[in-house]
Amino acid sequence: NNLITTLLDRKEFTEMWVMKWAELLQIRTQQNNQVSYKATLLYHNWLKGRIANNVPFNQIVQELLSSTGGTFKSPATNYYQIERDTLKVSENVAQVFMGMRIQCAQCHNHPFDRWKMDDYYSFANFFSQVGRKGSEDNREIIIYNAGSGAVRHPVGNRVLPPKFLGGEVPDVAGKDRREVLAKWLARDDNPFFAKNLANIVWGHFMGMGIVEPVDDVRISNPPSNPELLEELGQRFSKSGYNFKLLVRDICNSRTYQRTVQSNDSNREDTRNFATASIRRVRAAVLLDTVPYSHLRAHATREDHVC
Repeated sequence: NNLITTLLDRKEFTEMWVMKWAELLQIRTQQNNQVSYKATLLYHNWLKGRIANNVPFNQIVQELLSSTGGTFKSPATNYYQIERDTLKVSENVAQVFMGMRIQCAQCHNHPFDRWKMDDYYSFANFFSQVGRKGSEDNREIIIYNAGSGAVRHPVGNRVLPPKFLGGEVPDVAGKDRREVLAKWLARDDNPFFAKNLANIVWGHFMGMGIVEPVDDVRISNPPSNPELLEELGQRFSKSGYNFKLLVRDICNSRTYQRTVQSNDSNREDTRNFATASIRRVRAAVLLDTVPYSHLRAHATREDHVC
């Protein structure tokens, strides 16, 4: 437990999880100054500050999805600069924050889950009024609530009111639809958010999620241990979405601390976490573990050969 506390307080913990969430949020520069280096760096530093200060994760997500202002002054708005396609924004939100791949329902009712085309286009309409305009600096854009705009259902050219996935049709009159969604997404009675984030963290440490893949939650892909997933989600929400406490709970578990050695009773078990799994080290982590002197020596040899 003392070792876990020490590791949680190290800067490398923050760097590791910033790297992981930067991948999930697709933080990157883009050509033609669509997303500048400055905007990307500010966005990355915003995320780093939130994780370093252990800001409650529901607050981070709510800030992100309801963000407005300039992409320099309000870096979280870069979420809506990096991806500008309304349908892809809605798909990303569902996949990253709820673990659901709803892309199939864009063209037809999902063949392996409950989502229908109506669900898809109703959910997309939470993001149909995101406004974007330029600023004095051509590298920066302003994100705002345009107050109008809709995604039309391709069958019948209908406009469906915004509707939560698996939930009700909320009152969005005169409101920023993204704020309405963000409050629903990261509130305690949401059946998806806390369990999905818990599953992502569990999958990181165990090499496999309780739902695997972690971003493919559906009726036809049930969790290997639903009671465990439910407990992790409840612990996470009751802790006030304390990310470090979630990590501590998982790392303190007997499951995480198991050996990679199997026995006769669990040798063929690949889904119930009977043993620890051997995993590849991430490329960025591997680079950090190689001594600088070794890299220099290798580079010198390569230069000589060339």
